[in-house]
Amino acid sequence: MAGRRESFCLIDELASLNDRLLFAVPKKGRLNESALNLLAGSDIQFHRHNRLDIALVKNFPLALVFLPAADIPTFVGEGRVDLGITGRDQVAEHETAYPPTETTGVVEVMDLDFGRCKLQVQVPEKGILSNPEELVGKTVATSFVNLAHKYFRDLEHAEEPTAVNGNSKASLKTTIINLGGSVETACALGVADGILDLVESGETMRVAGLKPIATVIDSTAVLIKSKHVSNPKLVNLIAARIRGVITAKQYVLCTYNIERPKLEAASKITPGKRAPTINALEEEGWVAVSAMVERKRVAIVMDELTAVGASDILVLKLENSRTD
Repeated sequence: MAGRRESFCLIDELASLNDRLLFAVPKKGRLNESALNLLAGSDIQFHRHNRLDIALVKNFPLALVFLPAADIPTFVGEGRVDLGITGRDQVAEHETAYPPTETTGVVEVMDLDFGRCKLQVQVPEKGILSNPEELVGKTVATSFVNLAHKYFRDLEHAEEPTAVNGNSKASLKTTIINLGGSVETACALGVADGILDLVESGETMRVAGLKPIATVIDSTAVLIKSKHVSNPKLVNLIAARIRGVITAKQYVLCTYNIERPKLEAASKITPGKRAPTINALEEEGWVAVSAMVERKRVAIVMDELTAVGASDILVLKLENSRTD
């Protein structure tokens, strides 16, 4: 709660920067480094002084606000911040408690292609539980309390519970314990029968003696915006820059030479984002081809091009891009 209060105080301080668009960035944790690298690749120039939670951007009327990733959907959803980078899991956790309306809530602009993980139900590997239904009526530890209540309420096949003293979760048979960190230790310490937590590689859970029995959400980092942005033109420009950096990471430029009779077969291998670029060579009957290729498929594409007669195949890294 202290972190949430500090975040609200920070936003109040930023009210004086009403000439700048506000962009929330995770201040620490698994998304922080990748988010900063993405901003650097987009040429958003700033210097964060002495770990302050506000950084003014030099080349745009923009201010970066460093907030806990879990708080970012709240501030963007309320329109107090224009843009934000957070996890899709955090957006879902927020919207479970505060369903979006026509005027509140966030708009997902794009998947940022990093921070991929799963929000999973995990139980002791050597225990007797093997499916999430067996956790109904038991104790589950998590930092995603809203999603946990919704998930286990659905499992219990209960109708929306009647509020008791304002608590709509009171009729749950399953006990949900809110833990802020080290959730994976809850079972070993006897605090819970199972957990609901984020899993990336799964190694931490295996070391803790846990196994997955259900996936609640497949998550990734996302760019979100308010439904009431202060400068739509600048928001679109920033989004275009970020999208260009992401595309450059996902694709490479493949160039090669091939005899014209074999061009049709080669073009099917490298169709490009829209179409391959083809130029005639000085040597009669030959053409040079350039096309964007998904980075993860480049080795297979080179093998296939070689098989249809392409030569002088080169793969070039993209630093940035603007594509449809």
